[in-house]
Order: sequence, then C-alpha cells, then structure tokens
Amino acid sequence: MSTAKTVPIAAAPATPGAAFTPLWTVLIWSGNVIVTEAAFGVISPSSISLYRWLIAFVLLIPFVGKGAWQNRAIFSSHWLKLAALGALGMVIYQSLAYEAAKTTTAVNMGVMLALMPLMSAFLASLLVGERLSVARLCGGAVSLVGLVYLTSHGQPATLLSGGFHVGDGLMLVAIAANSLYGVLLKRWAIPLSMWQQLFWQIGFATLLLLPIWLMGPISPITAANLPLVLYAAIPTSLIAPLYWMMGIHRLGAARTALFINLVPMIVAVLAWAILGEQLHAYHAIGGGLALLGVGIGLRRPKNATDVQLRSADQRAWEIEEP
Repeated sequence: MSTAKTVPIAAAPATPGAAFTPLWTVLIWSGNVIVTEAAFGVISPSSISLYRWLIAFVLLIPFVGKGAWQNRAIFSSHWLKLAALGALGMVIYQSLAYEAAKTTTAVNMGVMLALMPLMSAFLASLLVGERLSVARLCGGAVSLVGLVYLTSHGQPATLLSGGFHVGDGLMLVAIAANSLYGVLLKRWAIPLSMWQQLFWQIGFATLLLLPIWLMGPISPITAANLPLVLYAAIPTSLIAPLYWMMGIHRLGAARTALFINLVPMIVAVLAWAILGEQLHAYHAIGGGLALLGVGIGLRRPKNATDVQLRSADQRAWEIEEP
C-alpha cells in the first residue's frame, strides 16, 4: 500500500495576483455579452446553450477523463452535489435570464444583477459562516448605486415608471441560483480537483439542457455562427467557470460576487471599441462607482481570525492522492 500525500487541488500558484482570477471571468463574460448580441437571429438561445456546454465537455475528456474515471468512487459519493452545482451555475441562471429578457428591460436586468453581491454576502453568512463585514456591505451598496446610475443612463427615476414584470421575477430567481452556486461550492468543498469538478458540472448541465434544446427551435452549426459557438464554448464555458471557482476558493463567495458589478462597465467599453456605440458621462460616473464599490468590498483586515479562516479554507480544498 502506498503512502498517501496531501496536495492542493488548485492548479494555479497562490500568488497575490491570483486572488483576482474573477476579473478574468468577468472580462470573458463581458465579451460573451457582445457574442450574445451578435448571435441574435443567427442561432437560437437553446441551441447555443447546448452546443457550448457539449463542446466544452468533449474538449475536457482527453485531459480530465482519465482522472475522473480513477476518482469515480468519490464522484459516486458526491454526484448529487455536482449535479446541483451544474444546474444552479450553468443551467438555471442562463435559461431564466434568456426568458427574463423577453418580458423585462435591459435596465431592470442590469440593476437586479447588481443585487448578486449583496445576496451572495447574506447567503454566505447564513450557510458558510463568512463574516458579514461592513466593508463588504458598503462595497455592494456603492456598486449597486453605480450600476443603477449606469444602466438607467443617468436617470434612476425611470426605474420607478416601468413597473414590475414577470421577467423581473425570473431574473431574481436566476440571480439567487447563481449566488447559491457560489456559496454551496465553498460549503461542500468536494474532494476533487477543480478541473474534475468543472468536468462533472458541465456534464450534468449538458444533460439538463438536452430536453430544452429538443423542445425549442433547433439551429444547426453554420459558418456564420461557429465562431460565436466556439467563443461561448471555450473561453466562456471552460476558462471563465474555472477562474470563478478559483476566485470563490481564494476570496469567498461574497467577495467574488462583487466582480459581477464590473460587467456593465466592461460591456460598455467593448461595445464602444467593437460595435462603435457611444460612451456618455453616465458610463464614467456609474462605472467609477461600481469599481469603487468592488475595491471597498475586497478589503480584508489582516488579523488572526482571517489567517485562521484562510488556513481552514486551504485544508478544506485539499485531497489525498495515492
């Protein structure tokens, strides 16, 4: 019998800059917003949703499949948790957001997206025991004000005149699902590498999306939509979720969720650079407040309690390797 040794599951070195891996995630997600706009009328939402995860799953098999098979006993003990994570983080949020867009405005969706860090903070405090610090709450509130100003084009009063739509309720459920994903990922600490966790989550997401694809209008992959599908499949479905999981591991669910508030600002810059859309003063003011809020929320006092929490988190994300 061989002697077991303990190894961290994170593939990246624990450098100070690595703590900001969620920033790479939001950069990729922001690019995917542009892809989503370009995909309108070229490929159906249900088709690009299935294709992106299916391609990502197939691409992972040569690199992760062998290790996943070797750890099948661990998988059999945690498959329900992995299925729940795949459903929350990769199916429910995406599907409900597409449906919400049919009956609500982009302004409302942008504002409700800004609720995710605050929702994550409360859920993390309730389920994981993350400290609900004043800095975290203030950061979320400042970012929320900035995104309200940005998404309303500098006229927050317009939010009061639109009324409440069915899509608003769907968007709230979607945000709750995504917030719960981050909290449960941290709480469960499944003893598999991040790549293997991602592999199984994507596999379950693909299975769950299959009936939705069969019920909706099916679009074939063509030369026109292939680049959009590949961007959604590789950077958005493989790299972004991995960086997001690394961020949750290193920063916690609530602090990682703060980076979501940078998406509208980055999208505005990309739309200006790629699509030729105009930038206005409200982009600078709202985006600046969102960035300030993220900076405030990321502050963590250096004390013994935090060192102990980080040590406990590191132990929770380690596995024994034969």
